[in-house]
Amino acid sequence: MGFIIREDFWQLFPNVLIGAVVARDLDNTQAGRADIAALLADAAANAAAGLGDDIAAHPAVAPWRQAYQLFGVKPSKFRSSIESLLRSARAERIRSVNPLVDLYNVVSLKHLLPCGGEDLAAVRGEIRLERASGGEHFVALGAAEIEPALPGEVIYHDDMGAICRCWNWREADRTKLTAATTDAFLCIEALPPNSDSQLRAACEELAALAREKLGARTTVELLSRDRPAIAF
Repeated sequence: MGFIIREDFWQLFPNVLIGAVVARDLDNTQAGRADIAALLADAAANAAAGLGDDIAAHPAVAPWRQAYQLFGVKPSKFRSSIESLLRSARAERIRSVNPLVDLYNVVSLKHLLPCGGEDLAAVRGEIRLERASGGEHFVALGAAEIEPALPGEVIYHDDMGAICRCWNWREADRTKLTAATTDAFLCIEALPPNSDSQLRAACEELAALAREKLGARTTVELLSRDRPAIAF
């Protein structure tokens, strides 16, 4: 099992950096953790305090809107995960999902970078980041309706279908992180002008939180066009 970023992605986004945190043997069963809730509330409040009136123009959001336009979707309809999270923070609508999701949302809000995750037990074959052929099977988190990928959009997928559509817009229900998750693939994405050091700091913080709070064994890898693949 591994993670590979295909050349058609790099042709469109040659300077993107992707951080991968693999967390194994974690305990994600303890819902309602007060310590994690406090971290999430603080991160949400701090992020909301730094937002202006126009979230779409925020430096953490505007590059993602431009990126979505490059692969042919409307960013006002398909919002990046960081934009959606910041809008929820401003509206005081951040809610606990489960400990691991809460922790990656803490890191996302603190570092203003999109974060996501997949349950490795549900993944089939390699995880690939590439542009869709169109029609890749996808059922969004919490949904029942099939919403196949559009031709040319950026997707994460495995041998069974898309596991995240429009780069980081929606996670798939099939590979979602749950209380039963023990092994997870977590990713953090950085567009220019974010640097290697900024991305690494976010990944290392997420890995440290997973170790400290959930007892995970973790590894951190950074991928770029010069290093487009890793094995787990």
